[in-house]
Amino acid sequence: MTTASIVSRVWSFCTTLRDDGVGYGDYLEQLTYLIFLKMADEYAKPPYNRDVGIPEGHDWTSLTTRRGAALEEHYVALLRHLGQQKGMLGQVFAKAQNKITDPAKLFRLIDMVDGTNWVMLGADVKGDIYEGLLERNAEDTKSGAGQYFTPRALIRAMVACVRPEPGRTIADPACGTGGFFLAAHDFLADPDIWPLDRDQKEFLKHSTFDLRPP
Repeated sequence: MTTASIVSRVWSFCTTLRDDGVGYGDYLEQLTYLIFLKMADEYAKPPYNRDVGIPEGHDWTSLTTRRGAALEEHYVALLRHLGQQKGMLGQVFAKAQNKITDPAKLFRLIDMVDGTNWVMLGADVKGDIYEGLLERNAEDTKSGAGQYFTPRALIRAMVACVRPEPGRTIADPACGTGGFFLAAHDFLADPDIWPLDRDQKEFLKHSTFDLRPP
């Protein structure tokens, strides 16, 4: 399945949930929780066989084996339980709540996530999917999301005009999804624009980007 087809499928389900009063932000939040659990399940299996730390009975399998009211009740309990865990897992699910109250649609969303091998997609593809959803939302005039989403082509053009230089710090306290940082990195790493020496590559890797608030 291609990135475009995944974006189209995920977005079409978003419009379905909107009829139930589930906003785009809530939908993206629920999708993030479910993809996290699905990826944890993938990493726990061969060839990775990692101890991902998801408590037994509150993992991905516990969601795919339930339907109807039992699924909704379990999903609510699962989010609450994971939010009480220590470390990064508890931080990811802190104050997590179920925003999809229709069990049938929750099952469909879980089934949709289950049909994709997210680990195999790679970080760049998952980033493209996320950006694709943001772009779709920005194009939806009803959401008003265009005010905070800048198209990637426009970002690349702006970076090319500013022309960041090696050895200089780039700050963007309101970086959002980091689109300007990514475009600036690609600009600086392009050997046809800046043939970086070893020290400049180290600076680009460790010291170029500053996310601290002003």
